[in-house]
Amino acid sequence: MLKKILKIAAIVLVVIVAALFAIPYFFKDQIKAKIAEAINESVDAKVSFADADLSLFKNFPNATVGIEKLVIINKAPFEGDTLVSLGELNLKMSIKELFKGKEEPLSIQGISSTNGLINIIFNKDGVGNFDIALKDKNETKKDEASKPLSLKIQNYKIENFTFRYIDQGSKIKMVIDSLNHEGTGDFTNSKLDLTTKSTAKVSLDMDKVNYMKNVKLTLDAVLGIDLEQSKYTFKENKALINQLPLEFDGFIQMVDAGQIYDLKFKTPTSSFTNFLGLIPSAYASSLDGVKTTGDFTVAGFAKGQLTDTTVPKFNIAIASNNASFQYPNLPKSVQNIVIDTKIINETGILNDTYVNLDKLSFRIDQDIFNAKANIKNITVNPIVDAALKGTINLANLSKAYPIKMDKPLAGILKADVTTNFDMASVEKSQYQNIKNAGTMSLSGFKYTDENNKAMNISTALVEFNPSTINLKKFDATTGKSDLSINGVLENFYGFMFKKQELRGNFNMSSNQLAVDDFMTAGEPATEKTAAKPTEAMKIPAFLNCTLNAKATTVLYDNLKLKDVSGRLIVKDEKATLENFKTSIFGGTIGLTGTVSTKTKVPTFDMNLGFNQVDIAQTFTQLDMMKKIAPIAGIINGKLNSTIKLNGNLDSKELTPDLSSISGDLLGQLLSTTINSKNSTVLSALTSNIKFIDMNKINLNDIKAALTFENGKVNVKPFDIKYQDIKITVGGTHGFDQTMNYNLKLDVPAKYLGSEANAFISKMSPADAAKLQNIPINAMITGNFSNPKISTDMKSAVTSLASQVANQQKEKLTQKGTSALNDLINKNTKAKDTTQAAKTEKEQKTQEVTKKASDLLNGLFKKK
Repeated sequence: MLKKILKIAAIVLVVIVAALFAIPYFFKDQIKAKIAEAINESVDAKVSFADADLSLFKNFPNATVGIEKLVIINKAPFEGDTLVSLGELNLKMSIKELFKGKEEPLSIQGISSTNGLINIIFNKDGVGNFDIALKDKNETKKDEASKPLSLKIQNYKIENFTFRYIDQGSKIKMVIDSLNHEGTGDFTNSKLDLTTKSTAKVSLDMDKVNYMKNVKLTLDAVLGIDLEQSKYTFKENKALINQLPLEFDGFIQMVDAGQIYDLKFKTPTSSFTNFLGLIPSAYASSLDGVKTTGDFTVAGFAKGQLTDTTVPKFNIAIASNNASFQYPNLPKSVQNIVIDTKIINETGILNDTYVNLDKLSFRIDQDIFNAKANIKNITVNPIVDAALKGTINLANLSKAYPIKMDKPLAGILKADVTTNFDMASVEKSQYQNIKNAGTMSLSGFKYTDENNKAMNISTALVEFNPSTINLKKFDATTGKSDLSINGVLENFYGFMFKKQELRGNFNMSSNQLAVDDFMTAGEPATEKTAAKPTEAMKIPAFLNCTLNAKATTVLYDNLKLKDVSGRLIVKDEKATLENFKTSIFGGTIGLTGTVSTKTKVPTFDMNLGFNQVDIAQTFTQLDMMKKIAPIAGIINGKLNSTIKLNGNLDSKELTPDLSSISGDLLGQLLSTTINSKNSTVLSALTSNIKFIDMNKINLNDIKAALTFENGKVNVKPFDIKYQDIKITVGGTHGFDQTMNYNLKLDVPAKYLGSEANAFISKMSPADAAKLQNIPINAMITGNFSNPKISTDMKSAVTSLASQVANQQKEKLTQKGTSALNDLINKNTKAKDTTQAAKTEKEQKTQEVTKKASDLLNGLFKKK
């Protein structure tokens, strides 16, 4: 009997589990329809979700409705803007909710969501993108009765959310990132206590000026909630700004016009440790064991309404007097710290907010540094009045505070600067309204980055003027390079505060400049991580400056350039080189052109002039020239040439991508000799055309023109003179070393070998001299390392034989004609004796005939 009962129980259990798995499939379409209906009847926006599903196991005995990739896209006037994007949304409800009728609302007990974005935008007209509700409170009872969702929340949770708030009118942008928040409370009651936990990172920009960047916030709070009055009161709570503790007292209440604030906050203790806790986490260190004296307090209030036109009045006071701190295991302490800062709004109008940093002062050893600043009119046209004065030994910074650096800093910074300006004048470059004065200097500065590249600045001196910042002196070394720079920097504040272009005009000189010292390198590999690749090099878009440069030596890749000079103009992500000159390869090179990184693939367009450069060095050390004309080691001498070329650049090192270049070259060879043994092509030619000694070919003053594109070089035919032989060379070769060349030789018959000389030996010198030169063609194919040579030498000998035959035929014809003439002349002399007797009689007859003829002619002419 027991076995039978257990068997029946097992069967029932299996059926129940199977049902729990099967039910979600039966009700899936109904759930999706309810969700779609609820959304479409509630909002005026484009809404989509990838899928909706049902689970009876996640929160058993409750059911969980899951919605994947829910996205809400605004319509006009925010067409295309994302209002809400949720990676996953889970709704917890009782299982019995699944069996309600179509017109009955679903009751939601819990909500959770991950990977969300909420994007709130106010346009310049003050309209918000979140106002997408279709219905209002005056809807008919029928509409209310058909509402498919109701909320009876017990708990909720969001993970990894981003909240963005942008007010285009007041130019305020706030981003709350990495937001995690959860709350537990019974929302079925009109009054409840909600227990919450929150963490986030906050950034705030106002009118392009950054005031907070990734400030870490933590808040654990019990909120007293009155749902009928929409009032939220702080009860037990603890907040952290980075590691600075704060406590809140008061309430926030939602009203039709906005929100009412009546809040007070303060640091629960007055220890100076609070100040160290305010330092951003990226630069902060553990506060354990830190010795402090003096106090640091933050206290304030916010009271009033936040509406479209007003903010609560507020006063935030940050103060410290004669404080100090010293970290354990560090030799230096920071003494005589004074902080007196207030952020105040007394009217409820945001633009009336002002910030007074009345004093910031500290001392390390004997070095004292002071600063003060006042900012007002913050939203319309911020006005800044600031001053810096003092000395800082940079080496002491890491000895007094645990700065996270691989290598310590060194150097003495001195400042005595005052400035007064308004943002409108900065934006419009109205320098007469900007008041800068003073100097700032840095000496003995030493810094080593994570790639072990060191920068040493022996002296840097900056002078502040109303319209410009003068770099009076800058002497530095890094790696193999030394630099000396001076010049003028314009629009510095426009660049700093308004993201305008940074303009300048500088002069630079150097004894030696190694380009590698200024290249961006990837991070080296460690035991746990692979090496990071070099980042793509970009010319900064904000730069608009001119650099007049001179360098005794420039090291670039494997090249050593001497006596370098020229002008570099950087603008619009493009670098333009003007009148660039250098001595290299025993001659000089001139260069003008541009390099642009504005497009995804960097490009260049250059004109080069080579003057008296050594051929062997040029075509050995320049990869581009190797590809265009692989003659290194074959031809010795000098080259004059002009080259125009353009193409793409490698984005990592800004070197030419040879497969992309195109252009043309005009060149003249000077004082050249040939070493044919170093060329398989010339050796092969010598084997096939034995009457030419390639080493004795004269290339002096030869001028050649060629073009190149798509990895192929086209050589325009040019003439070479070898003794009394004329050679015309032309054809193509590829960067891949393949070639197709044609040589046309105009060859005297005497060079055509023993067979040809056999013909000539039977001729008289006079006849041999009359022979015409024989054309010979040679084709060169294959590649430079394995050439294939073909000639029409045999047809040339045949042509010679034909020419000799024609010449002999002509001679025989001339002999026959001469013999015939002699025979005719002999016959004429024999007849002369016989006819002598008849001559007198014939003369008489001719006289009579002539007279008769004259008479007839006269008659006809007259007629």
